[in-house]
Amino acid sequence: MQIAPLETARAVEDARLPELPVQATLRRLEREFASLLGATGAEAENADEPVFVTRPFLPPLEEFEPLLRRIWQTRILTNGGPFHRELEAQLTTHLGVPQVALFNNATTALIVALRALDLSGEVITTPYSFVATSHALLWSGLTPVFVDINPVTLNLDPARIEAAITPRTTAILPVHCYGRPCDVEAIAEIAARHRLKVIYDAAHAFGVRHRGRSVLNHGDLSVLSFHATKVFNTFEGGAIVCADPAMKDRIDKLKNFGFDDETSVIGVGLNGKMSELNAAFGLVQLRYVEEAMSGRRKVDAAYRKGLQTITGIRCLDAAEEETTNHAYFPILIEPDYPVSRDALYDALKRVGIHPRRYFYPLISDFPAYRTLPSARRERLPIAAESAERVLCLPIYPDLDPDIVARVIEVIAAQ
Repeated sequence: MQIAPLETARAVEDARLPELPVQATLRRLEREFASLLGATGAEAENADEPVFVTRPFLPPLEEFEPLLRRIWQTRILTNGGPFHRELEAQLTTHLGVPQVALFNNATTALIVALRALDLSGEVITTPYSFVATSHALLWSGLTPVFVDINPVTLNLDPARIEAAITPRTTAILPVHCYGRPCDVEAIAEIAARHRLKVIYDAAHAFGVRHRGRSVLNHGDLSVLSFHATKVFNTFEGGAIVCADPAMKDRIDKLKNFGFDDETSVIGVGLNGKMSELNAAFGLVQLRYVEEAMSGRRKVDAAYRKGLQTITGIRCLDAAEEETTNHAYFPILIEPDYPVSRDALYDALKRVGIHPRRYFYPLISDFPAYRTLPSARRERLPIAAESAERVLCLPIYPDLDPDIVARVIEVIAAQ
């Protein structure tokens, strides 16, 4: 069956289809979803409404409806349908990468990535990340080995990786924290010398470039998140980026229970497929992602300008060689700031502004990890200090400049 391209799908008006209450349903879902984050549309910009650290970007509803009608027409809901295939193709072109395999979320994608590389033993990683990074290792029967971070970038410090390598080490799992590229050249050199695999947790790194090409091209595999809070979202979703078509084929089979064909299974897979609904939404989102990143860039610039004269507030340095996506706006509270990080956090919350302490506590502080030898705080001094000082300020494409000014005003007033 040949499926019409998106351009045709946008214009589909099939008289045989019954009228569906799509618009009303989507608006209700939009309200319910936004309420989970404490904000709904323009209401979030009102002074009496809370402002959260992020708010999902949503494209025009009327552009999504024709794609929904197409799904109702074809009745293809999952299992690598036409929108799924088209989104993979468009992301490959947009990101400038060889292969993209879509997933229902990034955690599933990371677990499959680890399985696809047949890893065992120990994997060197960062304690300064969202807990899913290390959870994927434990789910896969692997032992996380935590290494401290660089004080400037807050990414895994290559200078400390080599000392953590043992005969049981099989891979390195760095994170492009806040969308800022790791030292990919140094990590690649260490991995090659010790014959280790490299899987990048690139959950924050959609659209990020390094020295003129996508940062996702580094490592054996890179894993993206398309969660609602990310720069590019498909409600929920994720992807694995890889260079080898044979690896892409293996990944696609592992995310579909390991099936090779109707009667044979190549390995112990799981169900990680992205639905047609999520893929269709992603296709509409992709039309606006550059515009969304531009909006984030303006918010980033406004914060930097407003905070530059406030003693005790450190913004992460702007990357010189990288094209960032402004996924987050972290600040570090220095010792000469008048109050503690948590006191500032509380002061902002009192006026309805809800920043987040990304990433606090450290992964290594959670019960599942704290007994590991590598989790001892004396071995992770920079990560431990950063976790106690970091505060991510609200940033999203349509954040009102008056709210940015209000955030700066509260920070300056302490």
